[in-house]
Amino acid sequence: MIESSQVVIDGLVVHHVGSRAAGQTVRYSKSAIRLQDAEEVGSVLKSYFFSAFKTEAYFNFIGAEENAAGLVYNLAAEVFDDSTKLYNASLQLAEFLYNQSNHPNIRGGEFYVALFNNCVVDGEVVDGMGIFKSENKDVFLKVYLKDQNFELGTQEGINIRKLDKGCIIFNTEREQGFKVVMVDNINKGNEARFWKDDFLGLQPREDSYYYTQNYMNMCKGFVQDIYNTENQVPKPEQFDFLNRSLDFFDKKGAFQQDDFEREVVRFPEVSEAFNDYRNQFEEERGIPLSDSFDISKSAVKSEKKHFKSVLKLDKNFHVYVHGKRDYIEKGFDSQKGMNFYKLFYENEL
Repeated sequence: MIESSQVVIDGLVVHHVGSRAAGQTVRYSKSAIRLQDAEEVGSVLKSYFFSAFKTEAYFNFIGAEENAAGLVYNLAAEVFDDSTKLYNASLQLAEFLYNQSNHPNIRGGEFYVALFNNCVVDGEVVDGMGIFKSENKDVFLKVYLKDQNFELGTQEGINIRKLDKGCIIFNTEREQGFKVVMVDNINKGNEARFWKDDFLGLQPREDSYYYTQNYMNMCKGFVQDIYNTENQVPKPEQFDFLNRSLDFFDKKGAFQQDDFEREVVRFPEVSEAFNDYRNQFEEERGIPLSDSFDISKSAVKSEKKHFKSVLKLDKNFHVYVHGKRDYIEKGFDSQKGMNFYKLFYENEL
């Protein structure tokens, strides 16, 4: 969990990194920005920089344990050891980002490098270095007084509630690649890789959030790919498996593979298919799935919205199934020549 209420911005540099595909260049600031006399601006900037990081999904820099981490890791380590190096580090980071921005969908924008004091990360007070980029501009309405009449105008600016790209590197766990949070709200698909992979060089931190998220994703994949209608598994059975999985992660404090198989998978024939799919999931994606770990409630909350159990019946009805598989019966009406579902309930809410 990140607590930013006491954070102080100890240094800030802003450059403009142009679109390489459009032939734009990098425009460098001559010096860092002075914020000592701009308390209101500093408060706005803190909100802009920190509000986008709402989960506990942490990352590490790749290769740190083998002393083979990339440029961003090394520059962050230098700045944490000597804060006067922030401006020089920002120059190298801006140039490096520009050189990695090869995809035509990557736009130019303002590039910020900030040094933070008093960040609280999972109860630990540490310094942080933030790297951010704003690519989108919004149009804001201005109301102003002119000759005793109110006039309307527009002004282009940055919406402080919409951070486009960012990461904050916390000065802890240096030997493991620091503890890092990262977001990219603009690019998706292949062009999104440049921020996390090509520029930052990050990998997910293997912790309770990581294991919880991956196991829940594997459960969804099992239903989509194996435990599905093509293999003669009725929709209510599929939803029942998803609901049991979600209920398990929602109510348990820790994951144990034996408990999950007994309470969720249940049947030997399903267990065999489930374990085969798990092995395939690990091998194809290169993602380890632990047999025991603490369940991250933040990860459960984040993934819960993707566990959708909806019976879509033609274009007439959507039935949301949250449990009680025994209360649903499927049949066929020979007179109407149509399928039907019979639902049992105690109270109409």
